[in-house]
Amino acid sequence: MDAGLAPARRLTYERALAHVQQRAAEAADRSEKTAAETPRQLFLPGFDIGAFPNHLNRSSFIAPIARGRRKRHQQTEMVTRKDCALQYTGEQLDEADGDLIMALIAFAQPFRLGAAVPLNRKELLRRIKPGGIGSTQYAWLYTSMKRLREGVLFLEARKPDGTIRYTVGKMHSFNVLKELDYDGESETYTYILDPRWVTMFGNQEYSLIDWGKRMRIGRGLDMAKTLQRLLATSSDSVQRYALDWLKAKMEYTSPMRKFRTALDAACDELKRLEIIANKRVEDSTKGKLQLVLWLHRGDQ
Repeated sequence: MDAGLAPARRLTYERALAHVQQRAAEAADRSEKTAAETPRQLFLPGFDIGAFPNHLNRSSFIAPIARGRRKRHQQTEMVTRKDCALQYTGEQLDEADGDLIMALIAFAQPFRLGAAVPLNRKELLRRIKPGGIGSTQYAWLYTSMKRLREGVLFLEARKPDGTIRYTVGKMHSFNVLKELDYDGESETYTYILDPRWVTMFGNQEYSLIDWGKRMRIGRGLDMAKTLQRLLATSSDSVQRYALDWLKAKMEYTSPMRKFRTALDAACDELKRLEIIANKRVEDSTKGKLQLVLWLHRGDQ
């Protein structure tokens, strides 16, 4: 008799489990929807411009790509660390796009995220484009702003024990720019940042970059900008990165020998700006080539 009841009990258990899982998914959906729609204040103490979440700084979300036609991603798994999963849909972003995002976050500081932020385009360009400002810079800004508006990402961060720390964009798409408008008469952009940026900056999980030094990095040395962002994610005075991981993170498709030449030039630029004190390529304990960087004392 008991054997005859077992399948029925199992069916009841499976239905109950499915019901609980459905309720949990619905609760998560409601929670993310609320987070996506509720304006929230983003307070980053001691910062003017140059703050960015560590998980994004460690990923290929922004990369020092060559000029020309950009790779188009469609729910692509981006290169990142094991404690994070990042999917992205949109055109590959470069370091100039990254500078723009950091500037938009900075200019939005007086406002609640989710509220409209008015911004004069010339004032914006003066912060991120050293040199003269003309039609070329305005055209680039227009294109880059559209690229950020169209980009969609999903980020899932995990704790050391493997449990989920936070998730953004799974239930409701996360755009760098939630809304974007431009008034030609006043030459002013009005943009809205997704309120869930607050989540990614939570628990001090962000880096503060020396913006003055960043703006002094030479033309054609965007790889140095990538390394600067990566170095800022850790307080370690000596940092080590596998060359094959760096190459993938930087979306570098040429042979390794060319990558090492470009990497060497980027490191020399960081030494010139006193961001690092020294560099070396050596074998790791696992026999793989790695880049070793010693931070400059003033940047520790």
